[in-house]
Amino acid sequence: MYSLTVNGEAVTCSEDKKLMHFLRDDLGLTGTKDGCSQGSCGACTVLINGKASKSCLFTLSKVEGKEVTTIEGISQRQKDVFAYAFGKVGAVQCGYCIPGMVISAVGLLGKKPEPDEKDIRKGIRSNICRCTGYVKIIEGIQLAAKMLREDTPIPAEKEDGHLGESMKRVDAAEKTLGTGKYTDDMTVPGMLYASAIRSAYPRAKVLSIDKSAALADENCVAVLTSEDVPGNNKIGHLEFISDWDVMIPVGETTRYVGDAVALVVSKDKEALDGLKDLVKIEYEALKPMISCEEALADDAENIHPKGNVLSHEHLIRGHADEKLAASKYVVTQHYTVPINEHAFMEPECAIAMPEDDGVLLYSGGQGIYDEQREVARMLGLEKEKVHVHSMLVGGGFGGKEDMSVQHHASLAAYCLQKPVKVLFTRQESLMVHPKRHGMEMDFTTGCDADGNLTAMKAVIYADTGAYASLGGPVLQRACTHAAGPYKYQDIDIEGTAVYTNNPPSGAFRGFGVCQTAFAIESSINVLAKKVGITPWQIRYQNAVEPGDVLPNGQLVASNAALKESLLAVKAAYEAAPVAGVTCFFKNSGIGVGLDDYGRCIVSIESGKVHIRSSAACIGQGFATAATQILCEAIDLSPDLIMVEDPDTTRTPDAGTTTASRQSLVTGEAIRRAGQQLREDLDMGHSIADLEGKEYYGEFNPKTDPIDSDKQNPVSHVGYGYAAEVVTLDDKQKIEKFVAAYDIGQVINPPAAEGQIEGGIVMGMGYALTEHFDLDQGYVKAKYSTLGLLDASKVPPIETQFVKSSHIHEGLAYGIKGVGELATVLAAPAIAGAYYALDGELRPSLPLENTPYAKKKR
Repeated sequence: MYSLTVNGEAVTCSEDKKLMHFLRDDLGLTGTKDGCSQGSCGACTVLINGKASKSCLFTLSKVEGKEVTTIEGISQRQKDVFAYAFGKVGAVQCGYCIPGMVISAVGLLGKKPEPDEKDIRKGIRSNICRCTGYVKIIEGIQLAAKMLREDTPIPAEKEDGHLGESMKRVDAAEKTLGTGKYTDDMTVPGMLYASAIRSAYPRAKVLSIDKSAALADENCVAVLTSEDVPGNNKIGHLEFISDWDVMIPVGETTRYVGDAVALVVSKDKEALDGLKDLVKIEYEALKPMISCEEALADDAENIHPKGNVLSHEHLIRGHADEKLAASKYVVTQHYTVPINEHAFMEPECAIAMPEDDGVLLYSGGQGIYDEQREVARMLGLEKEKVHVHSMLVGGGFGGKEDMSVQHHASLAAYCLQKPVKVLFTRQESLMVHPKRHGMEMDFTTGCDADGNLTAMKAVIYADTGAYASLGGPVLQRACTHAAGPYKYQDIDIEGTAVYTNNPPSGAFRGFGVCQTAFAIESSINVLAKKVGITPWQIRYQNAVEPGDVLPNGQLVASNAALKESLLAVKAAYEAAPVAGVTCFFKNSGIGVGLDDYGRCIVSIESGKVHIRSSAACIGQGFATAATQILCEAIDLSPDLIMVEDPDTTRTPDAGTTTASRQSLVTGEAIRRAGQQLREDLDMGHSIADLEGKEYYGEFNPKTDPIDSDKQNPVSHVGYGYAAEVVTLDDKQKIEKFVAAYDIGQVINPPAAEGQIEGGIVMGMGYALTEHFDLDQGYVKAKYSTLGLLDASKVPPIETQFVKSSHIHEGLAYGIKGVGELATVLAAPAIAGAYYALDGELRPSLPLENTPYAKKKR
């Protein structure tokens, strides 16, 4: 028997289990989050005798007789102060890391009630945040420390919620204090636990599956295989490319190490690993194809029946070869960027259970209607028989668009007619979900004697891994943005997405643009040097203005402010001894001629105004944005507005949270519904008078296909623009970022700044430190070896917003997306800084020959 004190109460346990599991499973203290179980992320941080400690690293025997304090056990005063401070400064995004951050801060303040910024960075360096870039968290801790020190009362502040106001996020308090529920925080009576057996090889034929030993174990409820799938064994995020096996059948070939071969269901989650070991699977190992070159070889075997090319794009405008031949300066360069891991804080989890003659699915993905469609297809049910409800989502960045756990939980629940939870370990998450595409790119770029860009050609090969995922659209976006936001029209861009036996690649913040932006911006720096002008000057003189034509042919809108963003960072660039500068753009909305629906119902229920939309919040703060858009439309107090969780029975299909689209596209739908309500209010009706009434808003922007023959096709409904400067210190490390962003109407300044800061830090990791280790198709990466940046390694970030002089309200009051754009610029800006330092072009990521570079073995 092990005895300890938890939050002031004496507790005991007869089993020597992990402290984290005891807190979460036995005591129900789910504010302590299970982010990695490896001591690497800090989400499970608690106080042990007043010291911040990772509860996943301690067994109960190690804390015998000690005092443990979780987020639930800090004082009410501390709860009130941290909830206010973190909400006030915008420190909360997905929220999964925040209780651990608060606990580390409480531990720090117990020793240093008046910490400086360096103290705080050091105090939270064991806590990883993937959303915020740490800037706002540090500000939140500074404010909380001051309020606790000075015994400041919580201010009574009135917020009107209008656009541009720094309104506290509607979910800030529950995420700060750990009371908000993510899927793994749920328990259901009689719940079973399931986990998939993954392929032992990147490529192998499955010869046999022997379940007998596992089924003989008292804990084993079932071992499901592809034969148990009642509908279609193929799923896929894109409805027209369903190429991903629910489970690999006997006689078929696995395509990567994340492939599921069987699904084991247990009464006891602790028994799962042992039960999986009892299932005997015989394979015939085959040689994997782990590069585009291998997969495209003449003698390469097909990974999929249709071959090893997922998609091919060829964008041609003007006469690139002729213009390049006539150019004064031409740069030809090969660039290489690696496969990259999202590392969102919350591992994937789903709970499914029988509901009528279908299933009810609780999940934390990026689109409940995508999940409904894919699960219904697998089960052979009508879509309406699959009821999906989204819990809080602990980060996504594109990595939670595909099915991961949802389909397996639903299959087991449907077959067994019992509630079933499927939870990935962090290692399984690293192995299974799609990544950022690695790409090999050849760019040729020309300019005249004065530095005016003339033409460019590019050939891009994208490693799309084992399955389609979003590989086709990612390749499109990489191609449509490859020439940059510059006013030249002669381009020839050819891209190919290739199947390999690596983990799938799909959506990841930036969606293909991070890769090609790094390439084109690096080449432009070389051209500037050849011309004899600065990298800032070559960008400014080529940057598009309203009325210009982008390289893809689209006319630049009147509210574009790319040149304004460059002017805003000019002083910082010119004042620094060593600096890099970049500017770029990123689309809002899916575009390229596809449906891009945003939908919303605004309903009056029990005196509250409900916003009902399926748009997922993955940390970007959609519920707050929706609230402020509706406040702008109807001039109502945000206290009267409630944003419902995405649910397929309550909220209309607003599409996937992807492509920086929800604030603009679904935001416009909310505006339209709100205007209808405004008309009734203007007629003298009160909210009480309108009880039970519903208002429906819908918006589907019209765009043109990628191969449109129009002179000026509309590729996307909108674009955001930005410029960034990176300065280096005398140790050749990054001294600071200076960023200027044109995102149209800013909804909520702290939230927008937080998106930018988080995107910059993510881009900094991509540029300098992050590695996803693969060896012949086997995933060797661990959370601790990804190279994620902690608070002590992040430099200061200065952010400002710029606007065109041609401001117009337009769609969704002129709102543009920011989440993806914020990640695009960091790597090329950093590369530019190191090129300015020594004249050495670094054509691959992470950048070589920097103080951040991983030592070669």
